[in-house]
Formats: sequence, structure tokens, C-alpha cells
Amino acid sequence: MNILMLFPGKRCSMMGLTSLLFCVLSFACHAENTWDLDQLMQALASTQSGHASFIEKKNIAVLDRPVESSGELFYTAPDRLEKRTLKPKPESMMLEKDKLIVEQRGKKHVLSLQSYPEIAAFIDSIRGTLAGDRKALEKSYKLSLTGNQGNWRLNLLPSQDKMKKVVSSILISGANDMLQTIEIKQADGDSSVMTITPMPETQALPQ
Repeated sequence: MNILMLFPGKRCSMMGLTSLLFCVLSFACHAENTWDLDQLMQALASTQSGHASFIEKKNIAVLDRPVESSGELFYTAPDRLEKRTLKPKPESMMLEKDKLIVEQRGKKHVLSLQSYPEIAAFIDSIRGTLAGDRKALEKSYKLSLTGNQGNWRLNLLPSQDKMKKVVSSILISGANDMLQTIEIKQADGDSSVMTITPMPETQALPQ
């Protein structure tokens, strides 16, 4: 089964998966007097669960206008993450261990990441972020953090050739203990911006 057939084109599928994996940062940032990479990783490692709403805009070269979607995000440590899109049409994408579960138009597809080496390599590098493991993350990305506690920007640049063919850069911006945006630039020129808002009452991903 071709994973790209589950989404409207390669561009949308990779953007959606990338944003899904990075949205977890919105649940993890705690205010500190100083803000550096080690503190950010410690905050990520301490996160057990989270719930947020999102609005995502994708700029795709073959389309005349941005594609906008919105919904909710759920995270349960250490490796379960779900993106539930509510508008413009309901669908969900869940990552659990080595499986990606996609539900679209009333049909469920379960994919083993072992069957898709390129995507598996991408996810393995991201899991360093989910676990707050800076060393693991730096195996695939060059990290740089700028700004201060009230206005910080975390930039991730792929360091491996296989990743450079997919993603050019990921920029995560936040203020104090709140993530504000995730900007993804793909190697093919497409891009996306996701705005994330933590829900008033945090809850774990439903079992």
C-alpha cells in the first residue's frame, strides 16, 4: 500500500505528519528566568499529557490559495500523539509506537513504519524531541535557540541528506510557557504554519 495515497498529495501528507509530530512542544514549555536548550529539553521530558486546539494553513504550489484546517491535538507520553482535524472535513492521524493509524472518509488504515524507511527515519529523529532527548535530536538536526523567555524561537535544520530531501527547516516560536506557532518549510518549496492554543483543561488522549 502506498502511504501517499492516503492524503491529497505528497506535499500534504508530509506536512501533516511533520506538524503532527512537532505540535507536542505546545504542551511542554515552562517559564524560567533564563531559557536555553537544556531547559527546553527538560520541560519536554517532564510532559506526560496534553490537549490543544490548532489552526493550520498550508501553502502548496499547485493550489491558488492556502489550505486551512482546524481541530484538536492530544499527546500522551512517551510516544502517542493524535491530530484530529474537524474542519473542513473530519479525519484523524495517530502515531503510536511504530504504527501510524489514519482515518479518512469512514475508513481506517494502519501502517507499519518499518515498511516506510524514509518516514520511519524522520519519526525516529522527532522522538528525541518528544522524550526531551537533546542528543538524539542532534543526530538528525542542527538546533539553535534565540530570543528570551517571553519571545523565543527554536530553529531545526536537517543535518542528514535523507532529511534534507524532505524538510528544509522547522521554526518553533513561543512566549513564556506557551507555544505560538510551528512553521515548516519543505524541500519542494511548500510550507505550512500551525497556530496552537492549549485547551483550558488538559486531558490525556482517550484510550
